Amino acid sequence: MSAGHATLLHRPGGSPVHLAAPEVKIVAAFLTVLCVVATPRHVFWAFGGYLLLLFGVSAVAGVPARWVAKRLLIEVPFVVLALLLPFTAGGEQVAVLGLPLSVEGLLAGWNILAKGTLGLATSLLLAATTAPNDLLLGMQRLRTPQLIITISSLMLRYVELIVAEAGRMRIARISRGHDPRFLWQAGATARSVGSLFIRSYERGERVHLAMLARGWTGTMPEAQRRRPAPAWSRTRTWLLGLSPVGTSAVLLGVALWTA
Repeated sequence: MSAGHATLLHRPGGSPVHLAAPEVKIVAAFLTVLCVVATPRHVFWAFGGYLLLLFGVSAVAGVPARWVAKRLLIEVPFVVLALLLPFTAGGEQVAVLGLPLSVEGLLAGWNILAKGTLGLATSLLLAATTAPNDLLLGMQRLRTPQLIITISSLMLRYVELIVAEAGRMRIARISRGHDPRFLWQAGATARSVGSLFIRSYERGERVHLAMLARGWTGTMPEAQRRRPAPAWSRTRTWLLGLSPVGTSAVLLGVALWTA
């Protein structure tokens, strides 16, 4: 159970964002997303302000916008839902390029698209600038329930094993004539997914038995690796780390005032 796994989203670096305390970044990301969610959907300029804020953080962290944009593709199903809402929602309608669209559907679709994209981009920036083990360390410092930390720690340590196992199974299928480009091969792919689940479950059982044999008590060892900083240093770290949240709060306040 050595460290160093599940770094697919982490981009090592020495920027001020990378060096910030993980608990500060977790709180900052959570509060920023909270501000985005609380912003009225019809205050369009506020979402542009949040986007500029994220661009600024990514520039300071050295995370390319293209890297973030590629990983935002995971929200494609929600984008499709947002695009369908103007055609399916009822209420007042407006003509756009000759097509009758629901005003309520347009606002609802925009709400999903804007807030979902900004929230996902914030999470990606957090993952890109914080190593998985540091995320667990930050969760411990924030007094997260131990069970959640244990589950997250085991997941982070073994997700790459499952991905590697899936890759080996795919190579084995292709070497036996499987061609995933054709629709009639979907059955073999589905059976492979079931087999992967069974293998992963059996691996988990073996790992659990090995942990019990070595004295596992249900509690992960403390991830604390650094000496506690002085109080003035911690205060300065929190003030600097939460400065983007202050900007988000100002945007939210103005948006609520002008709504």
